[in-house]
Amino acid sequence: MTELDVAMLLADIALILVIARVAGRIAQALGQPAVLGEIVGGLLVGPTLFHGALAATLFPEAIRPYLGVPANLGLVLFMFAVGLECDFGRIRGSGRIAAGAVLGSTLVPFALGTLLALHLLRDRHPASRPAFVLFVAVAVSVTAFPVLARILAERRMSGTWLGTVALSSAAVCDLAAWTALAAVQVIAGGGRPGHWQVLLIVPYAVALFALVRPLLERLLSRRGPDRMMSAGNLAIVLTGALVSAAVTQALGLHFVIGAFLFGLVMPRMDDVGFRAELLHRTQFTTTLLLPVYFIVAGLNVDLAQIGAAGWWDFALIMAVAVTGKFAGTWLGARSQGLPARRSALLATLMNTRGLTELIALGVGLESGLLDRRLYAVMVLMAVVTTVMTGPLLRCFARPEDSAAPDADDGHRTRVPAARTGRGSADRAGAPAGRETLW
Repeated sequence: MTELDVAMLLADIALILVIARVAGRIAQALGQPAVLGEIVGGLLVGPTLFHGALAATLFPEAIRPYLGVPANLGLVLFMFAVGLECDFGRIRGSGRIAAGAVLGSTLVPFALGTLLALHLLRDRHPASRPAFVLFVAVAVSVTAFPVLARILAERRMSGTWLGTVALSSAAVCDLAAWTALAAVQVIAGGGRPGHWQVLLIVPYAVALFALVRPLLERLLSRRGPDRMMSAGNLAIVLTGALVSAAVTQALGLHFVIGAFLFGLVMPRMDDVGFRAELLHRTQFTTTLLLPVYFIVAGLNVDLAQIGAAGWWDFALIMAVAVTGKFAGTWLGARSQGLPARRSALLATLMNTRGLTELIALGVGLESGLLDRRLYAVMVLMAVVTTVMTGPLLRCFARPEDSAAPDADDGHRTRVPAARTGRGSADRAGAPAGRETLW
């Protein structure tokens, strides 16, 4: 890099932070999560407006490859935090309704997504047809766990029974989605020499849970509860997340898989608030890094070039994504006895996609499964389905849905303190009073 390139890169990162802050504030003023505004801000500075002149002026071609470094680092930390925040212990208190919601919100959109992919294949020639079908089915089945957690916190639903069911269901859906995405990459790269090495992900995952997890617990607790969240321990955790991401990338899978796995194997030491504090520190860092990813993603989206066929694909994808997710969750919850209105409320929450969908689509683009037009259309679907959540919640929600978790109406249960760290605000991803990206 020349000195001018370095200066331009630093100036661009500063500009990105300003864009993210302004766009996030506007989104919050409109009743939307800040992260949604940041995603839209990234799209608006892309090639969609002014025939790409704005993007070319603000982010020259020579600078764009260097923006990928902080963007990818932000993704690693974000996916680590997603894995860290997945607490499957909560599903034991959510019962059969959560199980019904998980099955419905996964199987129905997956089946409809498979049919959608077969239709889209008529005009496309992806790197692997089976991988394309599986990828589209997964893409329309995703629920954005972190964005959902933030929405629940803002609406004071985190500690309610319904909020617990939604978060538990979303956590399981996230795990299923990233597992399926790993399978997609295996299928898509099956023809490459030496791609057998991706099979090593199975013993690697086993080693993480059987060996690394107990080792981490000993290392992190040796200084006692008062000093558990020390700089040394934080360095150990972040180093582990980066190494895990590097391992899966070397095995032929995307690095986000490794970061997510490392978050899953982190010891659950909620009695000392360790996890809540670690989440807060990680999210603070991603607040600075993820907006760069939104810009990088936005530079690949040109809505002005998708044409009539692209808008038809968008309408079809929206119909499948919304119908599959909403109907599947609603039917799954109703089949287990949840009233119709509350089933609709749960279905609305599970239809949130946001940043998780954006990352999955980025993996599809890098793997050669999506062309630029289909990528742009599906990014727009992720934005619109997330925007829908707020208005639909206002339509279906009632005051009692935000009541204290111990207000019993026959469908609420108190969430034990041991499972929620330092309270419902922590459960949504940050201690009370702390603003986060999500």
